[in-house]
Order: sequence, then C-alpha cells, then structure tokens
Amino acid sequence: MAAWKSRGLRGFTLEELINRTNEKYLENGLALIQKIPTPITPITIDKESRHITLAYFEKKSTVDYIGAVQGIPICFDAKECSGDTFALQNIHPHQVEFMEQFEKQRGIAFFLIYYTGRDIFYYLPYEILRFFWDRAMDGGRKSFRFEELNPAYIIPKKHGILIPYLDMLQKDLEGRD
Repeated sequence: MAAWKSRGLRGFTLEELINRTNEKYLENGLALIQKIPTPITPITIDKESRHITLAYFEKKSTVDYIGAVQGIPICFDAKECSGDTFALQNIHPHQVEFMEQFEKQRGIAFFLIYYTGRDIFYYLPYEILRFFWDRAMDGGRKSFRFEELNPAYIIPKKHGILIPYLDMLQKDLEGRD
C-alpha cells in the first residue's frame, strides 16, 4: 500500500489511518470495527526473526473491515486511487457478492476510497458501487470517474478523527428508506 503523503501523516498507510480512526471510535463508545486479516498459509518462516517470508492466500477475502456502529452492522473495504479514474478491476466479484448479501441482512456496506492525487477520502455506498458494477457488467465502462461521484460523500477533514467516515455513514442511513 502506498505511503501517506499528507501534512504530518507521512509514512502512514491508509490501513493505519483507518485502524487509528477505529480505535478513536471505540474509545469514544461510538463503534466496534475490526480489521479482517487475509487468511494465508505460511510456506517459509525465517527462524531468527520468526517472520513469514513466503506464503499463499488460503481463500479469497471478503472485506477489510467489519463491525457495528451503535447497533448497526457495517462492513467496508478500503481502496486507494492515484488518478481520477477508479478501475473496477480493483474490486472482486466475491466482494460485491458479500456486500450484497450483507445489505440483504440489513447491514450497511461501503467502500472508503482515498484519492491520493486530490488528498480526498470518499465514502462510496454499496448502492452507488453497484450502479457502476452493473454498468460494467452490461458492457459499459469498466471504471468510474471522480466527477461521476456525489460530492456530498466526500469526507471532510475533522479535528481529532483521521478519517471521520461515521458522518458519511449517517448521511447514507438518512438517504435509505
């Protein structure tokens, strides 16, 4: 994952920023969100450092994070995009299927996308992702452009929270039936 290139946060990865945000939400009693590790099978382990040096993925992972916010189940995946065009090949069919099933169980699924060139975090609700996904499956564009996104879901900077995505989750919930 690319290193963070913003003021004062250089060297942090997107995952670290999300993990710290989730820790803050937990400390404040707002949410319990866990990082889902990708299941791997180690092949080679360095005996001195006890680090895995070669491994393979056991199975396809679903999403990066899962948990609950004030009793509402949520799941999300985090992605980075260096330009203004997000290629849907960065999202796997099994992830879309998992999110669809999660939403059918009355959970909330979304993506957090960091547009590195713009230094913008974006909350992409599953419903909007599904529109782009279906468009691609029907022979349309295999990507979406930043300009196609609803600017209301750009995550504003907020003192004390690195990626304040709960504000966008609230907006997403208000927009549902």
